Amino acid sequence: MSWTRYSRAELRADLMVHLAGLAFAAVAGPTLIALAWLRADGATVAAVSVYAATMLVMLGASAAYHLSRRPRWRAALRRLDHGAIYLKIAGTYTPFAAISMGAGAGPGLLATVWSVAGAGLALKLFAPMRFERLSVALYLALGWAGVWVWSEMEAALSPQGLWLLAAGGALYSVGVGFFLWERLPFNNAIWHLMVLIATVCMFAAVAVEMV
Repeated sequence: MSWTRYSRAELRADLMVHLAGLAFAAVAGPTLIALAWLRADGATVAAVSVYAATMLVMLGASAAYHLSRRPRWRAALRRLDHGAIYLKIAGTYTPFAAISMGAGAGPGLLATVWSVAGAGLALKLFAPMRFERLSVALYLALGWAGVWVWSEMEAALSPQGLWLLAAGGALYSVGVGFFLWERLPFNNAIWHLMVLIATVCMFAAVAVEMV
C-alpha cells in the first residue's frame, strides 16, 4: 500500500477499519481465553490462546503497516503484515483440528496447515517481493484446507460453527478480489473491512465450539 496512491477519504476509511479491528481483538481475544479458562480444559485454553494470539498479531501487523508513514519501516512492516496472514489462518484451524476433531483427521490437518503457514511466512520474510501470485494461491489454499476433511469437520462441529467458518472463508476469498482490484476507489478499505467481518465470523465459530 502506497500512501500517495490513496485519497484522504480512503486513508481515513482504512484507519477506521483498522482501529475497529484492533479494538475487537483487544477485547475479544482475552474474553475468549477467560471463558475457556472457566469452562474448558487446559488443552482447549491452549488452543484458544494460539488462535487469539494469531488474530491479534494479524490485525496488529496490518495496522502497523498500513498506518505507518515512516518509509524506512514500511518494508519490514509489509513483510510482517503479509506473513501474519498465514499465522492467522493456521491459528484459526488450531482449536478445531486440535480439540474438536480429536485423533482422527485433526493431527494431520494441524500439521499441514502449520507447515504451509511456516513456508508462507518464510517466503514473505525472506523473499517478500517475489512469487506474489504463489503467495495469493497459498493464502486461498491454506484457508480452504478444511474442504479436504469436510466430512470429518461436519461430524465434529455444530452446524452453526461450521457455517460460521464457511462464511468467514467466503468473505476472505471474495475480499481478495477487492484487494486485487486496485482501480476501485476504497478497494483497500473494503478489503480490510471484509477481513474484519470474516475475522468476527471465525471468532464466533471458535466461541461456539470451544466455550
